[in-house]
Amino acid sequence: MAAMGEVCFSLPLWVEEYLTSFDFAATDEERMALVIGAARRNVREDTGGPFAAAVFESATGRLVSLGVNLVVPRGLSMLHAEMVAFALAQERLGSYDLGGPGVAAHELVTSTEPCAMCLGATCWAGVRRVVAAAGDADARAVGFDEGPKPADWVAELAHRGIAVRTGVMREQAVEVLREYRRRGGMIYNPGRRD
Repeated sequence: MAAMGEVCFSLPLWVEEYLTSFDFAATDEERMALVIGAARRNVREDTGGPFAAAVFESATGRLVSLGVNLVVPRGLSMLHAEMVAFALAQERLGSYDLGGPGVAAHELVTSTEPCAMCLGATCWAGVRRVVAAAGDADARAVGFDEGPKPADWVAELAHRGIAVRTGVMREQAVEVLREYRRRGGMIYNPGRRD
């Protein structure tokens, strides 16, 4: 157990092996294939929810961090894949701002559109671009509560200087969500309206 005031988490053991042959990805589709593959592996290894996300250096396609959903195994609601990817990237680069002065432009590639929490984090993480596969409705269709997001979240990010591309390899990402449900994966916080 962590000391009072300290939160620790680590990625599942399979992640290091999964990334051994990966160096960089030139296209959105190559980047998304890595992310969806990680989401699928997270489900099949029973190490978390059906979501993965990565931070890439935009110009080079160099992988900075890969995050997978760790909510259930770690018992921490904040450990969504995007939050894990942001935390690991910021730690690796030594900056809370992934788009600050003297820092190369970075982007978030995520297997499912950001939920309300991850959307907020995206605004402050400093990424200049978001690439998403499955949509909000796809996550809700299997039972996940994505929270109160703006109806036009893409325009909200664009207003903040963050470009967005959605629907990249959507069907592959949706299949991971469905596989998780078929396997009886826990749907945490389903549609809470306290």
